[in-house]
Amino acid sequence: MAIFEYGDVSIEVDEDGFMLEPDQWNEEVAAALATTEAVEELTEEHWKVMNYLRDYYLEFGVAPMIRKLCKETGFPLKKIYELFPSGPAKGACKLAGLAKPTGCV
Repeated sequence: MAIFEYGDVSIEVDEDGFMLEPDQWNEEVAAALATTEAVEELTEEHWKVMNYLRDYYLEFGVAPMIRKLCKETGFPLKKIYELFPSGPAKGACKLAGLAKPTGCV
């Protein structure tokens, strides 16, 4: 597997840049991964989405469906794409330290 390094961050990632050890995730890792997803600065809105994704993933072992993500965060899908240009599955889940989603998020 590949190693992603940025500043003080060094983590194992798969071929798509998703963390292999989600328990190593922290805010510094999220900020480092953001550099790979065209996210220049992590705002409160980014953290709201990422924290919801992490909490859901830790409880259920999968990422939530996109409809649920939008409903629970209060953000329309358009806003999710503004925050995470590569989308909820690739961008948001990657930055939240989740495993690569197998289906629709």
